[in-house]
Amino acid sequence: MFRQRRTKHRRRRVHALVLVMVLAVVPILSLVAFTYSELMMVEYEAALISGRRAQARELALSGVDAVRMFLTLDGEIQAQAGGVYDNPAIWLDRIVVDDSDPRRIGRFSLLAPALRDGVYTGVRHGIQDESVRLNLNTLLVIDRQFPGAGRALLMGLPGMTEDVADAILDWMDGDDEPREFGCEAEYYLSLDPPYEPKNGPLDTIEELLLVRGVSPELLFGADTNRSGMLDAGDADPNSIGTLQGLGEEAYLGWASYLTLWSMELNLKSDQSPKIYVNKDDLEQLYSEVEEVLGTDWARFIVAYRQQEGQEQGSSRDNREVEGGEQNAEGRENPERDSRSQPDLEGAGEIDFSRPPRTRIRTILDLIGSEVRVRFAGEEEPRVLASPCPNEPAAIAIHLPLLMEHLTAVDTPVIFGRININQAPRAVLQGIPGMTDTIIEEILSRRPQDPTQADVLYRHETWILCEGIVSLEEMKALMPFVCAGGCVYRVQVVGYFDGGGPFARVEVIVDASKLPPRIIFWRDLSHLGLGWERGSQPSSLVIWGPR
Repeated sequence: MFRQRRTKHRRRRVHALVLVMVLAVVPILSLVAFTYSELMMVEYEAALISGRRAQARELALSGVDAVRMFLTLDGEIQAQAGGVYDNPAIWLDRIVVDDSDPRRIGRFSLLAPALRDGVYTGVRHGIQDESVRLNLNTLLVIDRQFPGAGRALLMGLPGMTEDVADAILDWMDGDDEPREFGCEAEYYLSLDPPYEPKNGPLDTIEELLLVRGVSPELLFGADTNRSGMLDAGDADPNSIGTLQGLGEEAYLGWASYLTLWSMELNLKSDQSPKIYVNKDDLEQLYSEVEEVLGTDWARFIVAYRQQEGQEQGSSRDNREVEGGEQNAEGRENPERDSRSQPDLEGAGEIDFSRPPRTRIRTILDLIGSEVRVRFAGEEEPRVLASPCPNEPAAIAIHLPLLMEHLTAVDTPVIFGRININQAPRAVLQGIPGMTDTIIEEILSRRPQDPTQADVLYRHETWILCEGIVSLEEMKALMPFVCAGGCVYRVQVVGYFDGGGPFARVEVIVDASKLPPRIIFWRDLSHLGLGWERGSQPSSLVIWGPR
């Protein structure tokens, strides 16, 4: 009896212990299950965010590919579609991924800084011609051919000083001899930690931070999100002592005005080759020029090349800027026999057995000039006048045709010249020979959207045709200016209508050859969206001209 009671009691204790263990284990298991569930939900959300971020990146890259495809189109088709300068119909809120759920619709937009009175302010939806910026990697070439021009071009930047300008040039040149206000390896090796100057072309603009006197405030200004304008996400420029007193142009920093990649095509508007006026085969030159410009121009250009009293390539006047047409002080009319009178009719046959003796430095040398030429079968040379006298009406007629069809440089591309149709004031004012009066006239007369402008603005010489500069002033400006380039800066944002992750990338696209190629790429997503989206997105879905 006693033994049975003790057994029952023991069983009750075991049952109670099991119940206690169950009561203890069930919450633990529930907590583990809940924790696991929460962990899985976090992982799921992270996977979704990661996937959406990757999708946003692909949306941005779709915008880059759309630009590359657009740049392969004929210029007229591009213009009909609204162009690439400021075209919200094509480059704002473009749908890439459509969905029945509006929140899942994926889009891209192109961003570029807008110009007003020569100063960057606001945003436009298009791409930026890289030739509106000063090309640092061409400064040394220009400075060798025009001593002092490299420093002068840099001095146009807001807040630039002579010692910083010379230090930048010393950083890139290959010698160890400091310039007047510059510094070389001796200075940089004395720093802690020490380092040596680059002594070569730059790979990124940010390398300038290693140069003596270049601070982050001067290089990047208050535009901390690199959007090309000051917005709510940027620093207060008044709080940056380095920028105080320098004006609006300094607020965006030097990086907004500098590049390493600008160049332009040395081709006709239909992308066919121009006639190289300095070729050795004068008979071929005559035939090519006659076909497009007529007999008078063919005769005069060949006669110019054959003129007496000039040694081909022997003087400073015959220099050429690498990648550009050279100017110097302007060629004077050759000395002519006092008994000779200009042959305004241009009669006479060219003697092609006579070799070329003179190079044409710039197409402008053909305007208003006279040459001494001995025609076939004649003993004495005659003076032949240019078909285009140095008169405004004649220049307006002849010069656009000459610039369209002729070139004095035998290269398919020209590097580093500045696009006067779109460049900001800070870049224009550093160009040697560019006065304040000329700058104001350019800013007031140039088209707002150069892609929709008259054909006159296809060439930098429109400022001569418009009477803004004289012929000699235009010759002085020619090595430094152009009317448009073939390398573009593209900043694209990919995003979803429902918010969430976005991607922002900046690429440099070289369209000198087709298909256009990407020569520089970087992710700017960490700097923010870059602009405030409008409340009414575009309804366009299909890409391409409408």
